[in-house]
Amino acid sequence: MTMTEAIAADGLVRLFGDVLAVDRVSLRVEPGEVYGLLGANGAGKTTTLRMLSGLLTPTKGSATIAGFCPINDPIRVKRIIGYLTGDTALYARLTPRETLQFFGGVSGSSVETLDERIEVLAQDLDLFSFLDRRCGTLSTGQRQRVAIARALIHDPQVLILDEPTAALDVVSARFINQRVRAEAGRGRAVLLSTHKLSEAELVCDRIGVLHAGRLIHEGSLLELQSETGTSTLTEAFLALVERAEDEP
Repeated sequence: MTMTEAIAADGLVRLFGDVLAVDRVSLRVEPGEVYGLLGANGAGKTTTLRMLSGLLTPTKGSATIAGFCPINDPIRVKRIIGYLTGDTALYARLTPRETLQFFGGVSGSSVETLDERIEVLAQDLDLFSFLDRRCGTLSTGQRQRVAIARALIHDPQVLILDEPTAALDVVSARFINQRVRAEAGRGRAVLLSTHKLSEAELVCDRIGVLHAGRLIHEGSLLELQSETGTSTLTEAFLALVERAEDEP
């Protein structure tokens, strides 16, 4: 996988009836990079991620994951990506161990590989204290750790994470963000959506700002601050959105 092939979107458009949810979005994410997709609720973040992961077919445009099309080669792409949805829905009657065994088996991993992988993830994500408790009894932070482990169980090359710290307290959110950075340190490409700008400042290498379905600007934190003459990501984000709203 070359430095330009991890995640690529070219002119993605998605219509829901007459509603234009995503409007010609193009972006790139390289291996070892955390790219944050920022935007208010309804900006098009989740729809963009769902098209990139192959869960939605674009109305127009194209996308590739490590050079493969999510629509034309969905099985191969699903083995490459770890996808975290915007909620922590787990099977309440299964334990985290059983959950990981199930999803790892679906990905094609052998029993021996799965046992080893579960041990590694339980250590890295601090799951051992609740690994064999039913998921229905877990706290929000614990369920989110299991959901992250589920996305990582097949050791994917690419991570697509939709609001990975939504509804988490500060301590749990920091734990998840540290894990995101660790995966990027292993050479994984990470694309995440968030509306928590203070977290994006800490975890993201590059940032794309979505507004009304359009990617209105992207760059590093310093580049966004320089472009807008601001000192924080929140100020830069608001300035870019206001500028976009003022355009004809």
